[in-house]
Formats: sequence, C-alpha cells, structure tokens
Amino acid sequence: MVEKQIESEEEINAILNLLNQQKAHDFREQYLDLHVYEQAQIFAEMDYIQRSRLYRYLTPEEVGEIFNVSEEEPVVLANYFEEMTPRYAAQVINSMYTDNAVDILAYAKKKNLVKYMKLLPEESATEIREMLHYEDKTAGAIMSTEYVDIVGNQTVRSAMHVIKSEALEAETIYYVYVIDDEEKLIGVLTLRDLLTNDDDTMISDIMNTPVMSVEVSEDQEEVAQTIRDYNFLAIPVTDYDDKLIGIINVDDIIDVIDEESSEDYSGLAGVDTEQVTINPFENAKKRLPSLTVMLLLGLLTVLLVSHFEYLLNQATILAVFISTITGASGNAGTQSLAVAIKRIANNDDESRLKIMVNEILTGILIGGVTGIIIWILVGAWKANFVLGFVVGIAMFFAIIIANLVGCLIPMIMEKFNVDPSVASGALISTLSDVTSLLIYFLFAQMFLQFFIGQ
Repeated sequence: MVEKQIESEEEINAILNLLNQQKAHDFREQYLDLHVYEQAQIFAEMDYIQRSRLYRYLTPEEVGEIFNVSEEEPVVLANYFEEMTPRYAAQVINSMYTDNAVDILAYAKKKNLVKYMKLLPEESATEIREMLHYEDKTAGAIMSTEYVDIVGNQTVRSAMHVIKSEALEAETIYYVYVIDDEEKLIGVLTLRDLLTNDDDTMISDIMNTPVMSVEVSEDQEEVAQTIRDYNFLAIPVTDYDDKLIGIINVDDIIDVIDEESSEDYSGLAGVDTEQVTINPFENAKKRLPSLTVMLLLGLLTVLLVSHFEYLLNQATILAVFISTITGASGNAGTQSLAVAIKRIANNDDESRLKIMVNEILTGILIGGVTGIIIWILVGAWKANFVLGFVVGIAMFFAIIIANLVGCLIPMIMEKFNVDPSVASGALISTLSDVTSLLIYFLFAQMFLQFFIGQ
C-alpha cells in the first residue's frame, strides 16, 4: 500500500473530526493510510480525550510504531503511558524497539515501571531492565537488542533462513553478525555478501574480519564519530568480554548528532534551546541566571572605562571607536571558540598546542589586515594617522588575544572534565571586551599627546 502524505491543515482537522465524532472505522482507515511519521505528528496535536479514543481504536502494535518515530520528548511519551491501562501500555512497550522503549521508560514513575515489567514477557522485561542500568549518553543507553546473529559453521542457505525468521523483529537485516559458542563477536556479513554467494558456502569462509565494534560504556558522541567516519549503517556493541549485546543504527546516531549539536548551540548561546516554552515567566526564569552572570562580568568593562575616564575627558574622540574594537574582538573570540570546540570534539589526538598556535597565527593575520584597514580609514577620516594607528594597533592585539582566549577556555574546561561547549559565546564576548578595552586605553595613553582636543 502506498502511504499518503498530509498536504494541508484541513486534512489533519478532517482526521481529528472523525476521532471527535467517534467514527472508529473511518478514522482508522484515513489515519493508518498516512506514513507513520505523519501519524506521530497528528498524535502530538491530540488532547487527552482524543488520545483516549485513539487507544481504543488502534492496536498496541500500531501505537508502538507511532511511539518509535515520535519526536516528542521521552518524558512526554512516558506520561502518555499513564493514560493507558497498564496491560495496554505493556503491549505498546513490547511492540516497540527496545532502545526506544528504554529511552521513554527512563522517565516513567517507579510504581508504573514495576507494573509494566510484570506485564511484559520475561525476555523483554529482562532486556529492558539491563538497558535501564546503562549510564546515560553511552553506547549501552542507545543500542538496540533487535539484531540478527548467526554462527560461522553454517551455510549461506541456513543463514538466510535465520534472517527470514527474524526479519520482522530486527531493526536492520542489512548487517548480520557472526558469533562463536561463547557469543563473542567474530565476524560480520552484509546482506549483499549472502545474496552473492552460493547457498552451500560456509559463513566462516566469507565473513568479514576483524569487526569494528564499540564497548557498551563508550560515549555516544564517540560512537557517532565512528559511524560518520566509516559510513556504517550500524555498528555492533560488545560488553567487557567481547560478547555481542546490541547494535547501534544510523537513525539512532542521527538523533545523537542532533542532540549534541543542540547542546553545543545551547552552550554557545548560554541558554537551553531544547527547553523552550511559550510561558514568558518560565523563559525568563531559565535565562536570567546566565544573563545575570554576564551582567556582573560586564561590570568589569564599566569599571575599566571608569578607570580610564580621564583619557576620554582629554580626548573624547577615543569613545567613538570603543564599540568598533570590542565588536571586532568579540566576534573573533566567538569564531575561535566555535572552531576550537569543533576541533577538540573531532580530533581527540590533535595537539592542543597545535590548535592554540593555529588560532594565534589566524588572529595575527586577521588582526593585521583589519588593523591596517582601520588605521588608513580612521587616519584619512580624522586627518590624524596617529589616532588611526592607535585604533589599528589596538584592534590588532585585541583580535589576537580574543582568538587565544576563545581557544584556551574550552581547553581549560576540557582539562577539568567540563563540556567545552558550556564556554558560551556571551562569556567569550565579555572577556574579549575587557581585554580589548584595556589594550586600547593603554595604547591611547601612550600616544595621548598626538590627539588631545579631538
């Protein structure tokens, strides 16, 4: 059956109206005719009464498919389980991929979790309990236990029989993993390998070795980097005895990359961009702490300007170029911060000194070009090339130091096992303002006699 796509808001309203009118047959026909992703999108718009009716009209397996692709937060989906009867919720959980179910159940209330576990088949309950114990953001927390494994001393014909029997339950059948008598991972084959070899060929003769895998405790960001580097569709997960215990699919890695990118962006912005609400009071409550810290740090700039107030009184022209210098250094520092965080994340073996030297040299080039440009422009504009030189040389050193600070702060944070992305752009901008103004005023003090009265 060809799945339809939603093309207008009217179609969504028409489907919801069928639900409101309790026309179960028509609702099922039109709703299930959609792609499951669009089913999930419509489900997210339903209210409590509409969802209650949907649970009556759809089977647990159909709801499980919706939950598998839902983009709603796991804590929200865990609350939806509470709207169902415990038995229905357990059936939905059992029909889901284990990794997706575990993500949601991590937010379930303990008493509800106990109910679900009692109602689940013993094998499923055991798998879920084991996965709930894995540390968050590790390979174990995002892996799936629905995979196909075979042994080396069987033929391609028997392996294909295994795949056919397990295809409906497995998340992917493109990769087939070979294990030994102790369940240790010893090889891997693709579906192409099986289809292009004779039925009587032994698996041990055609399997690919050695197999690249990740340990259950490995950080999810490192797993994502491995899959991206090698273009894998999935990667096996082993325990500390090299036993195969799960796989991580590329769709799970896409979620990880999205999550890590959101965290990095939140760090640079100084606010949690994932926790967005339409309530202005809640938004203010979340943003005020970081903004208050930035405000207090900003007072350093005020104190610095106050300390050199006598310079501004003698040469008011100096005030004109303050925003130009602080703006340029702040932008340079933020760029350096973003580049440093990216290089630290992607090149664990790259020398931190090399990154720092690279950013300093980049700052020298950028600062040199911008400094010369501003020197000429200001000198020609004010007919005072000494003033232009002060602004230009201040910008030159301000950009170099901003680049140095921008790459140094995430390195220091990494040294103390703090996520470098929390070195927000606002913090770098504030520190750059202070250092750039200090440099500007020091040079202005040295050449003050050349532009007093301007």
